[in-house]
Amino acid sequence: MFTNRPALQNDSSKKSSKRDLPPVFEYEQDAIQIKDAVQKKLLMEFNGELSMENSTQLKQIIETSFNQYLADENLMYTRATRMQLLEWITSDIIGYGPLEPFLNDNDITEIMVNGPNDVYIERFGIIEHTNVKFTSDAHLHRIIDRIVAPIGRRVDESSPYVDARLPSGFRVNATIPPLALDGPILTIRKFAVVPFTAQDLVNNGTMNNNLVGFIKACVEAKVNLVISGGTGTGKTTLLNVVSTYIPSNERIITIEDTAELKLNQRHVVRLEKRPPNIEGKGEVTIRQLLINALRMRPDRIIVGEARGGEALDMLQAMNTGHEGSMTTIHANSPRDALRRIETMVLMAGMDLPLRAIREQVASSINLLIHLERMRDGTRKVVQVTEVQGMEGDTFTLQDLFVFEQTGISNGRVIGSIRSTGLRPKFSEKFEINSISLPENTFTRT
Repeated sequence: MFTNRPALQNDSSKKSSKRDLPPVFEYEQDAIQIKDAVQKKLLMEFNGELSMENSTQLKQIIETSFNQYLADENLMYTRATRMQLLEWITSDIIGYGPLEPFLNDNDITEIMVNGPNDVYIERFGIIEHTNVKFTSDAHLHRIIDRIVAPIGRRVDESSPYVDARLPSGFRVNATIPPLALDGPILTIRKFAVVPFTAQDLVNNGTMNNNLVGFIKACVEAKVNLVISGGTGTGKTTLLNVVSTYIPSNERIITIEDTAELKLNQRHVVRLEKRPPNIEGKGEVTIRQLLINALRMRPDRIIVGEARGGEALDMLQAMNTGHEGSMTTIHANSPRDALRRIETMVLMAGMDLPLRAIREQVASSINLLIHLERMRDGTRKVVQVTEVQGMEGDTFTLQDLFVFEQTGISNGRVIGSIRSTGLRPKFSEKFEINSISLPENTFTRT
């Protein structure tokens, strides 16, 4: 996502990052032996169970055991090597092993582990191969278990894939054999520790001030909107920014598969789906949470991502007194987003004619904001489209803002988001809510 605070266009950001990567120790086997010895001593002291609740105390004990082991074995290293070994051992015992430096690097937006010997990162939108390795499949599996266990989730042969999150809010997906043929697969999507603001997205070239003002007015006027785009285009980040414009006196309920949204308002109720337990029971789906949320007196409902039958309930919420609701969806274009919503409504199992579904979609959704990741790794809003209604059996769409690419310079995409000169049909909502926009908002430039 948009975790890179510096502007994406900064050429210096694309230089090789090898100097930032964790070192490959010349004494790798020594490191493993020392780690095993320190860990064995810790397990003896804590009767076989290590509690991570007091990590500061654990780090002190690990350092003491580490120094004692080096003295007992008469192992001599330079100060820099000792520090590297200690950091590696501490991370492996109580942290996330070789991934710890990547998790602490704010420029890295994605970590992709394709088995124990193949680790990739995404930095400034560009994927890089790293020199980081796990010692074995079991080592990687242990790190995965450390991630999913604290939130009550599991991954094993009976449930070989899982979605989870780190305490920082980073999204995690893990898939293990037999589904993954080359060892455990781990993907971590990082989000900004400090939530992005609209100005950050303007600085990054994702939007311009004119579009920001328009979206702010839409949220305040309770326009139902959907943010669409492909994987890693910044949908959740933009949803976080858009949600900041919801008035603080409204009750907001968020519903997510894995909790990622960070809303600044005070009156926010956060709900998260629950997977089935080891017996296959106890699952609570997004759709069940959405139905339950309607009984919780919401002013706005925000669904992190619509993926299935919950799309029908989301449309009904938008159309029955919960105006200003929002969600995200994976799609290649605004029109494709509407087609996907049709398909997801059919997944709800309701025997509805296609025309009835389309009429429900057209009357519920007012605005589509579409994002794309450009060839240079930058994320941009490329279309802002109004859903005007139906003409026969076809959706009537009208582009309000469109990204116009004017060229490429030094591998960077040059262009800007521009108004098409057309005003939305829902402009009356601005007047009803006493919202005024600058006169040049819809002036074609």
